[in-house]
Amino acid sequence: MTEQGDTSGRKRGYAGTWPPGAAAPVGGILPSRPAFWPPLIETLRAWARAEAGAGRLLPWVPVAFGTGIAFYFAADHEPVLSAAAIVAIALCAVAVLLRRQKFFPAAVMIAAVAAGFAIATWKTARIAHGVLARPMFSVSLTGFVETRDIRERTDRFVLRVATMESARGTTKLERVRLSVKKGTAPPVGSFVELKARLLPPLSPVRPGSYDFSRDMFFAGIGASGFVMGAIKTTEPPEGGGLRLRYSAVMQGLRDTIDARIRTTLEGDKRAIATALLTGRRDAISPPVNDAMFISGLGHVLSISGYHMAVVAGVVFFAVRALLALFPVFTVGQPIKKWSAAAALVAAAFYLLLSGAEVATQRSFFMTAVVLIAVMVDRRAITFRTLAVAALIVLTVAPEALVHPSFQMSFAATLGLVALVQIGMPRLFATADHTATARAALWGGRELTMLLLASLVAGLATTPYAAFHFHRVTPYGVLANLAAMPVVSAIVMPAGLLGLVAMPFGFDRLFWAIMGVGIDWMIAVTQWVAALPGAVGRVPAFGIGPLIAASLGIILLGLLRTPLRWSGAALVLSAALWAARVPQPDILISADGRNVGVRGQDGRLHLMHAAKRSRDVFLLKEWLAADADARTAADASLTSGVSCDELGCVMQSAGGLIAQAFRPEAFSDDCERAALIVTLRQAPAACVASIVDAERLRRQGAMALRRSREGFIVEAAKPRGIDRPWSPATGDESETDAPVLAPRVVPPRAVDATPAEVDLQAEE
Repeated sequence: MTEQGDTSGRKRGYAGTWPPGAAAPVGGILPSRPAFWPPLIETLRAWARAEAGAGRLLPWVPVAFGTGIAFYFAADHEPVLSAAAIVAIALCAVAVLLRRQKFFPAAVMIAAVAAGFAIATWKTARIAHGVLARPMFSVSLTGFVETRDIRERTDRFVLRVATMESARGTTKLERVRLSVKKGTAPPVGSFVELKARLLPPLSPVRPGSYDFSRDMFFAGIGASGFVMGAIKTTEPPEGGGLRLRYSAVMQGLRDTIDARIRTTLEGDKRAIATALLTGRRDAISPPVNDAMFISGLGHVLSISGYHMAVVAGVVFFAVRALLALFPVFTVGQPIKKWSAAAALVAAAFYLLLSGAEVATQRSFFMTAVVLIAVMVDRRAITFRTLAVAALIVLTVAPEALVHPSFQMSFAATLGLVALVQIGMPRLFATADHTATARAALWGGRELTMLLLASLVAGLATTPYAAFHFHRVTPYGVLANLAAMPVVSAIVMPAGLLGLVAMPFGFDRLFWAIMGVGIDWMIAVTQWVAALPGAVGRVPAFGIGPLIAASLGIILLGLLRTPLRWSGAALVLSAALWAARVPQPDILISADGRNVGVRGQDGRLHLMHAAKRSRDVFLLKEWLAADADARTAADASLTSGVSCDELGCVMQSAGGLIAQAFRPEAFSDDCERAALIVTLRQAPAACVASIVDAERLRRQGAMALRRSREGFIVEAAKPRGIDRPWSPATGDESETDAPVLAPRVVPPRAVDATPAEVDLQAEE
């Protein structure tokens, strides 16, 4: 038997047992208990208490707020605004009442989720407008030109509609976006009359791809199209308003800057310089544009946090250095705060000049929070600063949450803030503070910081680049190390000096300096893009892995204890999940004119209407989502496809796939094909699975995967979805099921009267 007595550091109990009181059974054999569970549980509790400590709650509020917005966009139909608002107000009140209770953090998070949901619902209700459901031909329009984009091949402008007349259709649109021949777009602020062909906003080209119609809805645009004939400028029946006059002034300023840059630079150099200063980036040639994104420098073309930080930083240090030359200011005057105020004004002007897109707004808010923190003697680069900026952006533009620019920018910023606050102090902690050591380490530290910043930002944005653009940048760190110092030290400062010198006529020198830096940047992008394996193609995957990766990045960035490594496990799980997502066997475009079939070689092959040219944009997206290196002009896309004037057929691994152009094709296809895609009415006796024009109109683009029951259908607009930017047609069919099975043809009535020859035989 075990001997009863005292054990060191324990209460009186049985010797050799822990916890006390666990006596050994007869025979002296101790019970088998895992010794590591109690310490592990206590350690986890200690870490959780540390994470819930004072000052740790605020960075999680925008995460909960964004979760509420995500729930809004995941809804099948538009929520009731009054219900969402009442619930949000009630939960916020409950959180206030529980502020002294231990449940306060949970109450705040729940209230933030409800507030995000209500804010997104309110924003949609506030900007509600008409959206074109079907194409309209020869529509007479009058209105004011609000914006104008100069592109490489065509120009584009947004028309605020005053009157709209059409032989068919009574849809009232507030704004339309129209394309015209290059150089013929009317000036901003003018009142015009024209005829146009209008098309519904572009829906996803495949299920799960980016929804451009949602972007157009939140921009107030109800249709797109192109001008037919001449554009006539006339006198407006009334004034366009203060906002239109402001738009005209800013557009005139952008045109002036572009014209001045054209006097010195040309081609891609001019286009990139204009993009960096005014936000116009559509005139960059496709080869250079592709090389920029392949090399990982595509973020330079979109005015975002980096550009805003450079502008604010250059102005801040320039003003502070200038004021420091005067002793009267350096003694007793807060020149640091004055410099921050000047930088804030410069950042605001840059925001207006660049068009104030959502990404630029987010960058400005983040920069403004940092500069205001400097002016009120607060620490600038903190998780709280990032949290406040995120809350401002999501409150003003909740739709930004689903935009790749917001996702990539805040993921990168979160990683950089974590690096500055957590990683850098530990990395550079050293006991050697001698002057020699500091001089030796200065260059190494700066290079290390740049390398780590590029690496962290690149890794943080990888899941979003893979999800939205189906590619990663293996050499992104190399390209950023080679190009970004030149952009920061030469290109952007020269551009700012060019803007300052432009009114005085001394700007050409600075445009030339800017061009030298851009030459270097283009050379770096083309060199990196040409390296073996530079194009990291990733097959498309669903929203699930992206959510898991996002949560992992948030845990890695916000947690301080070793619990943060659970975020790394989540990111790894998301990567494995994304890699196991099956690819579709068949892709069908929303108009039914393009069908992609996976052949026995595992690659997509194209069937399309012979009289129509290939849809290059659609094919580019399909091939990118399939991690396929081929281009839209590749001849192998149609290998194995047989076409004639009646239709096309292709033998796939699961049977014959047909595309019927004319009714005569059904007699053969209905007997042989497993699936028929057609814009015609299929015969009632056809036993093949049918995807027709009516189903495509209701559900948009489709992706099909084979199963034992038939084809599993994933539609861009699943049955039951009705949102303002993608309204339901109102005539949903019971046949719009998630599984497309062969049609069941009812048996025909058979005449049972015996044939006359049989009767004669019986006689």
